[in-house]
Amino acid sequence: MNVWHGLGDIPADLEVSVVTIGVFDGVHRGHQRLIQEAVRQAHIRSVPAVMVTFDPHPIRVFLPDRAPVLLNSVEERIARAGELGIDAVLIIDFNVELAGQTPDEYFQTLLVDGLKAQCVVVGQNFTFGRDAAGTADTMRERGMRHGVDVEIVDLLHDEGMRICSSTIRSFLAEQDVARAEWALGRPFTVRGEIMRGAGRGGRELGFPTANQYFDDSVALPADGVYAGWFTVVSDGPIDGDMEPGERYPAAISVGKNPTFGDKERSVESFILDRDADLYGHVAEVAFVEHVRDMVKFDSVDALLTAIRNDVSRVREILG
Repeated sequence: MNVWHGLGDIPADLEVSVVTIGVFDGVHRGHQRLIQEAVRQAHIRSVPAVMVTFDPHPIRVFLPDRAPVLLNSVEERIARAGELGIDAVLIIDFNVELAGQTPDEYFQTLLVDGLKAQCVVVGQNFTFGRDAAGTADTMRERGMRHGVDVEIVDLLHDEGMRICSSTIRSFLAEQDVARAEWALGRPFTVRGEIMRGAGRGGRELGFPTANQYFDDSVALPADGVYAGWFTVVSDGPIDGDMEPGERYPAAISVGKNPTFGDKERSVESFILDRDADLYGHVAEVAFVEHVRDMVKFDSVDALLTAIRNDVSRVREILG
């Protein structure tokens, strides 16, 4: 799959394409419908399917104080798009391109001159151009002027609920990672490098953990203990009894470890029945089910009892 960074990176020999546009944060089930329709239209026309996404998030550019935490990275968006059949991804930096353009300028610059769009697929709530003046209907009108087909895909509702990125963030804030999985169509995951923590997990407690730290802009489930899966996704050998690409059950703690008064929020994974040196490797953690809230214990013994119970519960959940 091709990845183009900015309008200037679009190949000069691109003759025609089918385009879908959006942030696609999380690439949830609603996004998947958009992408699948774009891929379907591209197959009908025997042309490439192109996904246009934005980095940074447009809200971070125009209203930084209201910018949402992100459900996945641009790299993860690209990977999901490729799995769904997209041929190329165009990443637009709103700080540099398109910001401030009128809907007419936006359509001409991006879709007519840039991507030579034969068909554009957008969601029902799509907006574009200065002050979000353009709507999905505006896009259709501009398409008629320029001979570009515009397909508007209805928003996805399920069980009386709209499937959107905001809904998934709400589920995560409520510790409901199972409902987040329902909306995403797959488990909610985070991906990051394994870093050194306080070192007390293995040394003092007998439960060594793989520690990951994330920027405040990254979405995480609310503090608590979860059952999930741990996968090393970086290449290279692992010192121990784990293999890259293999999925392992894990008890996952999200928070600041209130028993010890830690200042930095972390994701700590205790991988069941494995012993490996994972420092420097990149791992993906998939959240399956909430086990319990984060609690400050009065003693290390009380904490250890809770951890043993957590591990037993994780075994039951993951089978």
